[in-house]
Amino acid sequence: MGHDHDHTAGLADHRGRLAVVLAITVTVLVVEVIGAVVSGSLALLADAAHMLTDVAGLTLGLLAAALARRPPTSRRTWGYRRAEILGAAAQAALLLAVGVYILVEAVQRLLSPPEVATTAMVVFGVVGLVGNLVGLAVLNGARGDDMNMRAAFLEVANDALGSVAVLVAAVVIATTGWLRADAVASLVIGALIVPRTIRLLRETAHVLLESTPLGLDLDAVRARLLTIDHVHEVHDLHASQVATGLPVLTVHAVVDDSCFHDGHLARMLDEIQQCLSDEFDVEHSTIQFEAESHGAHEHDTHA
Repeated sequence: MGHDHDHTAGLADHRGRLAVVLAITVTVLVVEVIGAVVSGSLALLADAAHMLTDVAGLTLGLLAAALARRPPTSRRTWGYRRAEILGAAAQAALLLAVGVYILVEAVQRLLSPPEVATTAMVVFGVVGLVGNLVGLAVLNGARGDDMNMRAAFLEVANDALGSVAVLVAAVVIATTGWLRADAVASLVIGALIVPRTIRLLRETAHVLLESTPLGLDLDAVRARLLTIDHVHEVHDLHASQVATGLPVLTVHAVVDDSCFHDGHLARMLDEIQQCLSDEFDVEHSTIQFEAESHGAHEHDTHA
């Protein structure tokens, strides 16, 4: 098996998609600011402020996508692959702040609903919605590739929901005169934003805390390794995740003393790494073999 892994090989390049969506979002932001000034609509201004945070989030996502493709060095042996996780965490934090702001603002508007120019709200809301739908179409094919793209997709989906809320509120206010429709729509959007962002933050924290990758059962790994001939014990079994699709595993395997003399270790290394790759989807593993007689030198804390 080869040991000189290129950790950026096969990494999808999403910089083009993110750059296009960022340009669309900036354009919609400018349009909505103009619309807010023309109409005096607080809803459009709030949505524009929301768009501003999304521009910041998408910029972080684009930066993270560019950094993730930089090659590894002797100082950063995994390159900048974890920039994907940091970018997703930063975007999720921004989204959470926006969601909380929307909920607080919505409650205030329920108590004291402002007057709005509904025609301008509809015109500029449609422009915003069209821009967001185009952005979603651009990102849709890659949203499941990594956490950074998921966060970017959520940013734009959040924008689209904001535009829909502006349109629905404008129509209800224009037809019924019920000014609190804007606040109700905002509460719905906030309720959709917050749970999703909390889930994304939880997933990124899971990676940053070096937790076992989701879906990888270390008890099953331990049991499977113990079925391999000449393996008597498995300890110091650890697994973490550098970035999406890049789990790493280290393990100490106690084997027959004779394996160190009869040349059997090379075949066992191939067998164990092939097992981890094929059965557990772990391609990056470090195996340390120990002779059975070495057990007396091990620390009691090893597990």
